[in-house]
Amino acid sequence: MDAGTWYRSLPRFTRYWLTATVGLSLLCRFGLLPMEYMYLSRDLVLTRFQLWRCITSLFVFPLSGATGFHFLINCYFITQYSKNLEKDQYARNPSDYLYLLIITAVLANLGGMVFNVYFLMDMLVVAITYIWCQLNKEVIVSFWFGSRFKAMYLPWVLAGIELIFHGSLASLVGIFNGHVYYFLKFQYPQELGGNAFLETPEFLKRIAPDVSGGISGFGVPPESRAPPPRQSANSAWGQGTPLGRN
Repeated sequence: MDAGTWYRSLPRFTRYWLTATVGLSLLCRFGLLPMEYMYLSRDLVLTRFQLWRCITSLFVFPLSGATGFHFLINCYFITQYSKNLEKDQYARNPSDYLYLLIITAVLANLGGMVFNVYFLMDMLVVAITYIWCQLNKEVIVSFWFGSRFKAMYLPWVLAGIELIFHGSLASLVGIFNGHVYYFLKFQYPQELGGNAFLETPEFLKRIAPDVSGGISGFGVPPESRAPPPRQSANSAWGQGTPLGRN
């Protein structure tokens, strides 16, 4: 498969994310965009209202000889785990995936302001990876030097490496952000029987309408442990068997 075919095969929002990240980072690397206007700064956002930093800091990565490999690893994770999440779990509901990206981006900005993280790529990538790994906990993934382990451990391995070698908490904050989404989207309503707080707004559904047909949902949300609703004693209907289950 040539590069153009591979690029076009990426699902829509993963492709947009990768394009914005690579494009803006290269423009800053070659001095075509001023890096001093790209990074996240709590003071500049809150006191001078330079709100664009909340967006540029999500896509711009400070490229250099020392950070180039780290950047490529992040791009690889986007093309793997964002692609798989969007293509499998959200294939029929692209607006839900767009909403996921918006929520994790907002949480990344909050985390960046609290912990003074200037560039948010690591947070966003790890948050998306964490959500995929939670939906595919038992899948075996390959890592450096031929190591293989269950997907549920991958975000923690990434966070440990970043903490040890870079002294950064960004990946740990990314795990927290991913868990906030996963808990509110899947665990709380499906496993604990709570309200669904993360219903996708209608205006996003108009931007990215649902897709009918196809196959989706390869990830496995947690099974519900909420008690079943009581059925009236004089009801004429049995419980039946839910569609799609044996």
